[in-house]
Amino acid sequence: MRVRILGCSGGIGGPSLRTTAMLVDHDILIDAGTGVGDLSIAELVQIDHVFITHSHLDHIACLPLIGDSVGDLREKPLTVYATQPTIAILRQHIFNGSVWPDFTRIPNAERPFLRFQEIRPGQVVTLDAGSASRKITALPANHTVPAVGYHLDSGQASLVFTGDTCACEEFWQEVNDISNLRYLIVETAFADHEAELAHLSMHFHAVALAAELTRLRRPAELFITHLKAGQGELIMQEIEACLGKYRPRRLESNYVFDF
Repeated sequence: MRVRILGCSGGIGGPSLRTTAMLVDHDILIDAGTGVGDLSIAELVQIDHVFITHSHLDHIACLPLIGDSVGDLREKPLTVYATQPTIAILRQHIFNGSVWPDFTRIPNAERPFLRFQEIRPGQVVTLDAGSASRKITALPANHTVPAVGYHLDSGQASLVFTGDTCACEEFWQEVNDISNLRYLIVETAFADHEAELAHLSMHFHAVALAAELTRLRRPAELFITHLKAGQGELIMQEIEACLGKYRPRRLESNYVFDF
C-alpha cells in the first residue's frame, strides 16, 4: 500500500493547510477534506472508494464535488463507505437537493454517480489490487458525532488512523491486537491552554494524548495530525515535551507511507 497525505490540518489558511484526506494507492480515499482539491481530474477519475470517518465538514468538504466533477467520466458509481448514522447525516444535510444534488439518483437511480455502503466498527473491507489484497477495517472512535477510525493492512504491515476522537478504550483494544502495526496517526487538535475546549469538542490536547497513549501496547511510528491552524508549532512543542519517548512527528501534506 502507498498512502499519500493530501491534507492533515485542523483548518485552512494558505497553500500548506489542507483538511483531512489521504489517497491510498490510486483508487481509495480516507476522508475527503479540502486536500482532495489538489488532485487532477485524471486522478479524481481513478478514485473508486471513499472511506469517511465522520460527517464534519473538514472531513467531507470535497466529497460532494467529486461526483459533480468526474461522475460523468466514470463507468461505475463512486462507493462511499461510512457508518449508518453518518450516511443518514450526509443524505439529510448534504445530498438533499438543497445544499447539493443527490448524486445517488443522478443521472438516475439505476446508474448513479455515487452510492453509499454501510460499514460497522470491526467490519473488514477487502479490496483487491492485482495480486495484492488490501484490508480496511473500521475502528471505534469517540467524538461529538458518530465516528470511526481506520486500520489499513497491506498484509506486510499496518497503518492506523484515529480519525477525530478523544479517549476511547475500545480503540486501543483493537490496535493492540494488530500484530503488524507500523504507523499510528493520531489527532491532536488543541494546545493545552485550550484543554476545556478540547474536552467539549471531544478532541485531544497534548496532556490528554499522553494519558491515552499509556494504553498502547505495541511499538509504532507516531504521527500527529489535525493540529489547529496557527497553533501547530505550539501543539507539537507540548507533545514533544510529554511524549518525547515516542518520537512523535508532525504529519505533513504530501508525506508518503509505503508499507
